[in-house]
Amino acid sequence: MTLENLLPLAQWPRPAAGRLRGVLTDIDDTLTTDGAVPEHVVAAMAALRDAGLWIVPITGRPVGWSEPFAHAWPVDAIVAENGAVALRRNAAGGLDKLYQQDAATRSANFARMQQVLEQIEASVPGARRATDSAGRECDIAVDHSEFTQMPQESIDQCVEIMHAAGMNATVSSIHINGWFGAHNKWDGAQWIVRTLFDRDLAAELDRWVYIGDSTNDQLMFERFGHSFGVANIARFVPQLTHLPRYVTPSERGDGFVELSRAILGHAAA
Repeated sequence: MTLENLLPLAQWPRPAAGRLRGVLTDIDDTLTTDGAVPEHVVAAMAALRDAGLWIVPITGRPVGWSEPFAHAWPVDAIVAENGAVALRRNAAGGLDKLYQQDAATRSANFARMQQVLEQIEASVPGARRATDSAGRECDIAVDHSEFTQMPQESIDQCVEIMHAAGMNATVSSIHINGWFGAHNKWDGAQWIVRTLFDRDLAAELDRWVYIGDSTNDQLMFERFGHSFGVANIARFVPQLTHLPRYVTPSERGDGFVELSRAILGHAAA
């Protein structure tokens, strides 16, 4: 499959005004550009919220890394570590952590995951844990494209080791993530929509939008009719079994802004 299999954003039949409930989005290389979220992307999220839409980023990044953004961004929550844990602001101005697993399960899994991470670093040439690993509570991550470049065969080897240990594994645009448990981005999305908004996401998929950029977004692309890839998804299209329906003209954060304008009824830049 190629990028030509995707419809351009301009061909998206925008739902009637008031029909959409919310936007779920990946973070890395979807909201970010060169590792940062530009101000015009934050402004686009704010415009969507001002229009009455719920905004929830869902990421493979760790909960510790996500905390300052949960405070600063105009979002309802951030779901981190591929659906394992969420952050939401509370009435006191702090953040609540919500988990899918109980404390005993998380503790046992954490110890097992560190063993697998050590095995990967010892056996896969060039494999190194992600620099954000200190903030992880429910998964592990190996850097393949953030601060290093790992060949595809090494990425595949890391995934194989995780699977052999009984872990789930997925590959984002920057990291290889592994964890114990049934959660994933789709499960995490259903959980947070039910928990925060008392809505059944699976029953109203036509009222939600998802946008992402890589292989760890496939579960979301598969389910959402209003599914979008930013243009840099071209890198991953040959590896995708499930493609988004539409693609933005621009890459990364600029692509997210284009989608937000389309949602709000403006012409995409």
